[in-house]
Amino acid sequence: METQTTTARTALKFGLIAGVAYIIFTTILYVSGQAANSSLAWISVIIPITTMVLAMKEFRTSNGGFLSYGQGLGIGTLMSAISGFISATYSYIYNEFIDPTLRQQILDKVREDLENRGMDDAQIEQAVEMSQKFSTPGLTFVFGILGAIVIGFIIALIISAIMKKDKPFELE
Repeated sequence: METQTTTARTALKFGLIAGVAYIIFTTILYVSGQAANSSLAWISVIIPITTMVLAMKEFRTSNGGFLSYGQGLGIGTLMSAISGFISATYSYIYNEFIDPTLRQQILDKVREDLENRGMDDAQIEQAVEMSQKFSTPGLTFVFGILGAIVIGFIIALIISAIMKKDKPFELE
């Protein structure tokens, strides 16, 4: 008897793959000193897009060539939650135990960017204080997971619409 693939099983598999891919990508950014480079960080959006397409394609193939919009949305959202949890956990461990200076490096980059925009010292201090409040390890962890889910949901809305192939309606 053949085991039928479920949306949860597919999401778990590809969520793990996306989480590991994100770990590799961020490790490269950390080691190369590019963690504060926001333009390179946008490249990380390629990871969930690619893994979602592969996940939905695999599910559709194993489901007789059919994928409903809801199934695709469920796969993409659950996959994003799993990969978000993995990547947020890794980021927490890296920032707290491996390189605790990374948070300060990013705040220094924020300060430099604000100075380049011509902001005065009072505005810069206010912005940096606000950044420090939201860059605590716990909040970074929570926002990492929530951000992955929200962005993953939005990406899944689009990819599911493209990848869906409903079963034909049959009268009995």
